[in-house]
Amino acid sequence: MKHPMRRAALLTLACSILPAVAQDRLTTPVTDAMLQDPDPADWLMWRRTLNQWGHSPLDQIDTGNAGELELVWSRPLHSGVQEGTPLVYDGVMFFPNPSDVIQAMDAATGELFWEYARALPTDLNVYFPVPGINRNLAIYENKIINTSADDYLFALDMATGELVWEHLIMDYRAGAQHTSGPIIGDGKIISGRGCEPEGGPDACVIMAHDGSSGEELWRTRTIPAPDEPGGDSWGDVPFEARWHVGTWMVPSYDPVLQRVFIGTSVTSPAPKFMLAGNDYQYLYHNSTLSLDAITGEIVWYYQHLVDHWDLDHPFERLLVDTVVAPDPDAVSWINPDLQSGEVRQVVTGIPGKTGIVYTLDRDTGEFLWATPTVAQTVVESIDGATGAVHVAQDMLFTGAEQTLFVCPTTYGGKNWPAGAYSPATNTMYMPLQNTCMSIRSTAEEPSLDELYAIDAAREITPGEENIGTVHAISAETGVTSWTYEQSAGVASLIVTDGGLIFAGDAAGWFRALDQMTGEVLWETDLGAQVTGYPVTYAVDGKQYVAVSTGGSLTLMGLNRMVSEDLQAGTDTNLFVFALSD
Repeated sequence: MKHPMRRAALLTLACSILPAVAQDRLTTPVTDAMLQDPDPADWLMWRRTLNQWGHSPLDQIDTGNAGELELVWSRPLHSGVQEGTPLVYDGVMFFPNPSDVIQAMDAATGELFWEYARALPTDLNVYFPVPGINRNLAIYENKIINTSADDYLFALDMATGELVWEHLIMDYRAGAQHTSGPIIGDGKIISGRGCEPEGGPDACVIMAHDGSSGEELWRTRTIPAPDEPGGDSWGDVPFEARWHVGTWMVPSYDPVLQRVFIGTSVTSPAPKFMLAGNDYQYLYHNSTLSLDAITGEIVWYYQHLVDHWDLDHPFERLLVDTVVAPDPDAVSWINPDLQSGEVRQVVTGIPGKTGIVYTLDRDTGEFLWATPTVAQTVVESIDGATGAVHVAQDMLFTGAEQTLFVCPTTYGGKNWPAGAYSPATNTMYMPLQNTCMSIRSTAEEPSLDELYAIDAAREITPGEENIGTVHAISAETGVTSWTYEQSAGVASLIVTDGGLIFAGDAAGWFRALDQMTGEVLWETDLGAQVTGYPVTYAVDGKQYVAVSTGGSLTLMGLNRMVSEDLQAGTDTNLFVFALSD
């Protein structure tokens, strides 16, 4: 399906095609079996696996030799807000540049094979604050698949970069924004999106499409109508005035349960006194949703926070099978009915900006345990028996022009920079920030002129010297075994079976840390904010580590709170490292 006004503009611009050697590599289509159990040499999706671990079994680069890493190639990327993830399949890298420019290159040398540049409307920035973000791609069969800034789902031939098909999701002027791409779950292209208030509730949808044809299979709204389950949680707010519950990060997928797990954002406006009042839930904002992948039906939800301060909860959900034995000396809130020591299938991690770890039963959504990490002042308590979250009443706005001191900031104790999980240590490694804010409510009633109706002055958390911190948190006990502190904000992490964590930061440094201790084993200054998601892969038996730099609104915001010598540029480049031959 093509939008008739756009047909002439949607062109594939390919600078070349894969050379014969590379084409020979890509003769095997990518299957669901490959996505569910990827070759250790490949990185086939956003966090490498559908459980979002950000983990690689490669171990050629390890704690003993990480200090010998050297730059082997780099290349400039297209300009714009850059938070991309390379995909690597059989020695070929596919990279999502800002504004729907996709490149294919030799993963060992950086030689460019082809480039696709989507022709986009010139008025996108009228409808979206940051239309160019393109965090990830999907790969399936012989296609590279993405959701576009102009609200299409499209597929490219992975060997040539030529457009295979495209399907209109909705008119881009209707308020849906694609800041992240899809995953593939059992042949379905599954994607979420942000949704601007102008689009109303119908722009706030999670969708599934057929992986071969792109045909739409289902779409599920994250805002219920008044007569739907959860509809009364918005009180008397009319359906058309229920705004902005987005799913702007990448979902997880459990192929055994055939469930999609995805998180949701705040409402617009954020202060709830401007809607139906402070006593309503406003489903399904700031929640984890578990959806039936066949039908799109919401099987269960868990609401982490009724939000008043723009503290989103759409970040990665880690799917882990683990012994569950939360340590009461380390964990603040525990389900009293939990049988400590039992093995459970859980969804865990830090899903939102509060920096609180939540662990839920993956099948039922039952609350198991939760505990804070960095300073937060908005969650007063959680009922262990029901999982109900109680918000601190002194943190609530009741009218315009009120100012509160709240931790963390809208940049988050946690944000889109992703944490990682190592099965070898059963530990989550989380990039966090120590920040607080004086936040002011700016209006009395909702308006399309004010997205959140708040304004904030941000600072380092009182009593802390550093913004950035990495926490190593046991998925079994909730105990934090170590923390690593640094002056600049921390960006995304990955872990490897070489015992390493790779991490970038807002000051331009890229590092290898020891998983067991947090000790820095290697670091290099890349000269610009390390905004992309790192990956590691192998070509012809040689392990590489790749990461990209650029500009990110979150990291630029964190940089405003640090000294001038920690400022880094926003040049968009891709860097690839390996051990010397």
